[in-house]
Amino acid sequence: MFEEFMGIPAHPLVLHAAVVFVPLLALLTIGYALVPLIRPHTRWVLGLLAVGAPIAALLAKLTGDAFFERMRAANRVTPEFLPTLETHQEFGDITLWAAILLGIVALALVWFVAPRAAEASADGRPSRPLTLALQVLSVIAAGIAVYYVIRTGDSGAKAVWEGQ
Repeated sequence: MFEEFMGIPAHPLVLHAAVVFVPLLALLTIGYALVPLIRPHTRWVLGLLAVGAPIAALLAKLTGDAFFERMRAANRVTPEFLPTLETHQEFGDITLWAAILLGIVALALVWFVAPRAAEASADGRPSRPLTLALQVLSVIAAGIAVYYVIRTGDSGAKAVWEGQ
């Protein structure tokens, strides 16, 4: 199911969604956390990205695993090249978990942090310490997610361009 799309390996097609959506989620999460002025305008977009970006990362991982197994089954992976692909696969696994963590933090921001500061006390939203904790977590989770998207992409590009 995850091997091909119209005769083309699905992984190179699908991974671009993760490469775009995970960093976009990171930027918007930080923006929502730290810039109250944009919260009313980006709340629903952040909620959708918080779900969509981890799904894109999951699809990139599943298509990558299927592509790897297909290449191994066709004996197109040399034993010397196997560690390079396994390293890329490990980075992809970490990227998936980082995207899921970032999505959870983003959804917590949408749920617990009021779109406007004036609404915070009126509708029973959490106090300043919880907001501050979510702000710190959002910056950390965004940094981790972007770092691993870059590391995964770099290791994959090197695997493709430096050969088998």
